Amino acid sequence: MTTSIGATLTSRVEWSDTDAAGHYHHSTVIRWVEAAEAELLRSIGRADLFGVIPRVSYSVDYRGRVWFGDVVTVVLTVARLGASSLTYRFVVTGPEGPVADGTMTVVHTSTSSEGAAPWPPEVRRALSIDIAQN
Repeated sequence: MTTSIGATLTSRVEWSDTDAAGHYHHSTVIRWVEAAEAELLRSIGRADLFGVIPRVSYSVDYRGRVWFGDVVTVVLTVARLGASSLTYRFVVTGPEGPVADGTMTVVHTSTSSEGAAPWPPEVRRALSIDIAQN
C-alpha cells in the first residue's frame, strides 16, 4: 500500500496577492504551494533539498476567487515519487470552497552533476512512499 504525506498551510490573502479586480492574482497560488512545500520539507527534516529540486512542471486549474482578507488553506500531498522526480498534488480552498487545484513536479539534482540524480535512500524513506508502487 502506498502511503502519502503532505502539509497543510493556512494563509490570508494579502493586498499584494490581488490584481486590479481585487481578487487573488494567479501567481499567488504558486507562492502558497511553495510555502506548503517548504513546510513539508522542514517537517521531514529535509530543508536541505531547496536548491537541488528545480521545478519542471506546474499545472493549475482555477476554480473560484478569493479576495483580500480571505483565509485560504493549501493542502499539499506527495502524489508520486519517481527515481529522480516528485509530483505534488495541491488544493487551495477559500471560504466558499476550492479555488485552485493542480500539480507541481520537481526533479532531484546534485550540485556535482548537470542532470537529474536519483533520490537518496534517506529522502525516499522520509517521504514515506512505497517505491514498488511507483
